[in-house]
Amino acid sequence: MVKEDIIDIVYKKVGFTHNEAVAAVELIFETIKERLTAGEDVNIVGFGKFCLRDKKERAGRNPKTGQEFKITARRVLTFKPSKNMKEFVNGGKGNT
Repeated sequence: MVKEDIIDIVYKKVGFTHNEAVAAVELIFETIKERLTAGEDVNIVGFGKFCLRDKKERAGRNPKTGQEFKITARRVLTFKPSKNMKEFVNGGKGNT
């Protein structure tokens, strides 16, 4: 599934015009990106939580040559699905 598929679903199910559906989906994604960039977690109840985590610099090793190198510090984005989403994906009903 790609963003255009989500836009089409919003267009068909919600009754927005295509341009309104595009604007709604873009607004949701932009809002999520802005909040994450600001360092906030994004929790969507019944779906999951997007979190930023800082990873420290650490030593790494090339498995082929055995040569050591430094892996630089960085921020990583993680997603933790909600309990309901886990149940739904695994064949349960969840509370959706």
